[in-house]
Amino acid sequence: MGLSDDKELQLLLFPVFLGIYLMTLIWNLGLIILIRIDSHLHTPMYFFLSFLSFIDICYSSSISPRMLSDFLKDENTISFIACATQHFVASWMALTECCLLAAMAYDRYIAIGSPLQYSMIMAPGLCWKMVAAAYGSGFLSSLIQTVSSFHLDYCGPNIIHHFFCDIAQIIALSCSNPFIGQMILFLEAIIVGFGSLLFILLSYGFIASSILKISLLKHSAKAFSTCASHLAAVTLFYGTALSVYMHPSTSHSMKQNKVLSVFYVIFIPMLNPLIYSLRNKEIKEALKRVIKRATYLLQQE
Repeated sequence: MGLSDDKELQLLLFPVFLGIYLMTLIWNLGLIILIRIDSHLHTPMYFFLSFLSFIDICYSSSISPRMLSDFLKDENTISFIACATQHFVASWMALTECCLLAAMAYDRYIAIGSPLQYSMIMAPGLCWKMVAAAYGSGFLSSLIQTVSSFHLDYCGPNIIHHFFCDIAQIIALSCSNPFIGQMILFLEAIIVGFGSLLFILLSYGFIASSILKISLLKHSAKAFSTCASHLAAVTLFYGTALSVYMHPSTSHSMKQNKVLSVFYVIFIPMLNPLIYSLRNKEIKEALKRVIKRATYLLQQE
């Protein structure tokens, strides 16, 4: 059904969301390239951040292009296979982001709690294993969820009151017993979603305990500032997702869900690179070095 039935409003929204999508691609891709080419950013924190940016690109790209094309159509339709594919990719990226945010919380805990052993504990091998585990868990969970949900019988109404293939509304359209699909969805939300959130909260509990042991106010403030960006990203991601899926569905709440979904599907992938860059001295310095190097090469030519 899209965001709105008003065609004039849709034409106004098209350039707005196109601009947001292009900024999402440019900022996240730019951050990935910057982290890759600047050796000063070759640390576990920025290693994880580059994969978070890649997730944001894939997550936004699984939904935004289809949504943008729907703005220009008189009737919005999507095939069964395309709907399943869109859900699979979006769910894979969302579940992977949960796991990756948990890995980043652990990284911050080691950096603050055991600074002398940090480079030894967070070795490149462990970082790659954590990323592989995050992507692997997200892939497997999304695959099970998609197969179980789209394997149901669909013979009744085929109207999705959303701007993307939201799994809760897809299952509700089934004319067969959706119990297994709903249980799988519930278990994955508990194990992956809330499990990752619990791990993040525990990590920050230990981080807070470690910071309290630091006697100097200046050092404790610096220690906390390294976590501020990650904490903001976690709050935005989980705050909006929980507000959408943790209350009963009604006709009024469906409209609210669309607005909130726009925020965590469209805006958060754009905001994440800004959250990590605007107040980050290391990224600002890396950007200055890259610009200086590029300027020097141009002058040499």
